[in-house]
Amino acid sequence: MSSRKKPSGRTRVLVGGAVLAIAGAGVVGTVAASAADSTGTVPAAVSARSGNLTETTHLTLDAATKAAQAAVDAAEKDGRQVSVAVVDRNGNTLVTLRGDDAGPQSYESAERKAFTAVSWNAPTSELAKRLEQAPNLKDIPGTLFLGGGAPVTAKGAPVAGIGVAGAPSGDLDERYAQAGVAALGR
Repeated sequence: MSSRKKPSGRTRVLVGGAVLAIAGAGVVGTVAASAADSTGTVPAAVSARSGNLTETTHLTLDAATKAAQAAVDAAEKDGRQVSVAVVDRNGNTLVTLRGDDAGPQSYESAERKAFTAVSWNAPTSELAKRLEQAPNLKDIPGTLFLGGGAPVTAKGAPVAGIGVAGAPSGDLDERYAQAGVAALGR
């Protein structure tokens, strides 16, 4: 039997509160914790075997920002006010830009179009046509099957999605999203 005392509930709350305080203060970093077994022993780290890992390609924050700005610039050149969102391969938002005077609905719509484009690795205008055969697709949370989303690919696989919303038509939104994709090739 171990002579070591188990941590009290108060200690756990204090640690949890400290982590919340760090997160609330905006501190960026890594917080690590280890769990001891019932004897108080901390298990040794286990390395994953190479067959248990995959590698993925992700867009950098600088590239995502460049793409978003190119999309906004293309819209502004046409006198349009839009919002642009760039999401990573996993659908997590990397960058959003809301153009001057863009409508309030455009921000969320841009994110959902970007998410939809990367999820299916296809422009959202093409995906909107699929609703005729599968109308329940629109019920998938976080998606928006309207023109304005474009996938970004590397080696044939999706690595990001760019969504634009706020122009008078999905065709224009998608043209601006494609301007963002094109900027990544420069």
